[in-house]
Amino acid sequence: MKFVTFYDSKGNMRVGCLENDRVIDLNLASEGNLPDSIVELIRNQDKYLPIVQSLVSDKDVPSYSLEEVRLAPPLPNPTSFRDFVAFETHVKNATKRNGDTVAPEWYEMPIFYFSNPHSMKGPNEEVKRPAKCSRLDYELELACVIGKEGKNIKASEAEDYIFGYTILNDWSARDLQMKEMKVLLGPAKGKDFATSIGPYILTKDELDSYKIGHVFDLEMTASVNGEVLSRGNFKDIFFSFGNMIERASEEVTLYPGDIIGSGTVGFGCLMELGTEVHPWLEPGDEVELKITGLGSLKNKII
Repeated sequence: MKFVTFYDSKGNMRVGCLENDRVIDLNLASEGNLPDSIVELIRNQDKYLPIVQSLVSDKDVPSYSLEEVRLAPPLPNPTSFRDFVAFETHVKNATKRNGDTVAPEWYEMPIFYFSNPHSMKGPNEEVKRPAKCSRLDYELELACVIGKEGKNIKASEAEDYIFGYTILNDWSARDLQMKEMKVLLGPAKGKDFATSIGPYILTKDELDSYKIGHVFDLEMTASVNGEVLSRGNFKDIFFSFGNMIERASEEVTLYPGDIIGSGTVGFGCLMELGTEVHPWLEPGDEVELKITGLGSLKNKII
């Protein structure tokens, strides 16, 4: 199933399920039996998902066409947001650009930072370049959404705690990021102004056919103004989401609605590609990320 959050004709934020090109308003279609909050739906998925499934199967249930609604971030206010750095190629490329080598500790454990859960952007939403930024970058990532509360979760059990997946664009102000990381903290202000997710949250069962061991065979691309610049595959990740969840939950409770980002796929950003391939993003540029099975996430820079 594909879960979306959308604005209706009156500007009200609603929770929906995307079936082909129609959006089912879950609270309305269920006559109030389903919540208006996606986090509440995730938190009580055992109770609510069978109801959603029955609505999706009903061809006569009231729905909107995609053209009638405006999609918001599928999870507008995550309970928390951790972003990992789990692709070895990205780490090698990034450190090489800075004249460094990969720290041996990177291979010992998945590394992450906390970002801003209140600055989520949805599909086709404009992203403002920070006033002090002249080196704006995209980052091509996959994210998982936590579906069940847990602490000290083992990697082998982590899939039970995942609700679904979505595309994630970790927008980066590289000039701000590089300055703050020189004092061995961050990234923070280089990242917290915007993160795009969407267009929907795909429940984990929908990716079963792409599974290879603990990873997925998913093609990933990023385009700027219609030109494909980045190509990668999620199966090349070094640490699985199971490894990430195990690390994130060490002595800490994860909650339904938490987002965990994979980090950037190899060559999945302009910093890796170099300005000889494409200059830093400017107002007017349109960035589109695509991942197999997860649709397209497009945003315009202003």
